[in-house]
Amino acid sequence: MSGESFANTIIPKTDQANSDDLISGPRTVKVLSVTRGNKENPVFIYTDGFEGRPYKPCLSMRRAIISAWGEYPDPWVGRSLTLYRDPEVVYGGVKVGGIRISEFSDITEDFELMLTVTRGKRKAHRFSKLEITYYDAQKFADNLAAWLGLIAEGKATPEKIIARVEQSGKLTDLQKAQIVNPQEAAQ
Repeated sequence: MSGESFANTIIPKTDQANSDDLISGPRTVKVLSVTRGNKENPVFIYTDGFEGRPYKPCLSMRRAIISAWGEYPDPWVGRSLTLYRDPEVVYGGVKVGGIRISEFSDITEDFELMLTVTRGKRKAHRFSKLEITYYDAQKFADNLAAWLGLIAEGKATPEKIIARVEQSGKLTDLQKAQIVNPQEAAQ
């Protein structure tokens, strides 16, 4: 078992991404789609990071997203952001922790916003430009056969290979497809 992550064993049973998903550390995710939510959570952002569960940004983070990427959600798709757990978030007078954004892709420079913390109290939040480092294409080509061999021998799953490789750099959707379903990706 050495070297195997147990982060997937603490995933909360819920219909949305929440701060407990980020106990093991920040996560950079790519926006796959954005939909209108409900009165309490008006924006649902579906990403590649929470097994189909949407990130439902709070009012302050919606303001940050609109400041970074604009008010129309179509351009958000395909962009990435880094989410982290902020243990200081208060809900209903109790510190419960919450999801905050630290970095945005597709912005020209870092920026700062004064965002409401509690009624009448504002705090500066700094957002950084996200530089996405992709896994080296030649290294991927050199290692693909070995990874597929491990999968075929039952020594690893495609998900485990992807998770381990992405510790060194983000994989493209095509590269992930080549690991998950190599025959279909070849077409």
